[in-house]
Amino acid sequence: MTPHFAVREGYALYRGPSTDSAMHRHAAFQVAIAFQGEVAMADDSNDLHHAAALIVPPMTRHRMLAAGSLLTFFVEPHCAFADWLRERCGDGITAAAELRGLGEEDVRRAGAHPSSGLDSRLLAAMDLLADRGEPMPRLAAEVGLSPQRLRALARHQLGMPLARWRIWLRLRRAAEALREGQSPADAAITGGFADQAHFTRRMREMMGLTPAAVLPVLRPSIAASDVDRDGSAER
Repeated sequence: MTPHFAVREGYALYRGPSTDSAMHRHAAFQVAIAFQGEVAMADDSNDLHHAAALIVPPMTRHRMLAAGSLLTFFVEPHCAFADWLRERCGDGITAAAELRGLGEEDVRRAGAHPSSGLDSRLLAAMDLLADRGEPMPRLAAEVGLSPQRLRALARHQLGMPLARWRIWLRLRRAAEALREGQSPADAAITGGFADQAHFTRRMREMMGLTPAAVLPVLRPSIAASDVDRDGSAER
């Protein structure tokens, strides 16, 4: 199976082998599906979870364990498919064997539509962050809320501060820049990171992957040794 990584409207996906990862947490729902056998993860208490498919809610610390090939979706919390996932998972890692047949087209249809379960002012604030990256006081004013109320709404409905969501958006931009042909160093700047090392740390922290790991998947003609000749990216 040829590894594949892509960023779409409302979600990203990775198809390929699963390796042991560092402990990390996403600003998105993760749905990991085994093509054969089971997906295996450990949570923050080092309890093991395994099933044909697992759902991980946003900001839930976990690490992947080495397994066979997986199909993994990172579903953004403000899209309609995230509403569907909220109804099916608890506060932590949730077994969801019924999702073994989930395909990209299923996610694509709902990923393109906004959530019906989140406050419309929060959705508007997230859209503004994506378009312009407004500072919090201006962002809150534009959606008719105080900064304190907007922060509370994000924590209650998203389970995370909007600052974490902003980092996720930067990772998306940087990943798209990598796919379009930019070097990891240039993609880091495009995504709004201070430098390539900052980009690498944030990607590992929020996706359990690094630019060095995904670049050969995004651009198969790139050899792993060519990803970062100055050695600043971690492999």
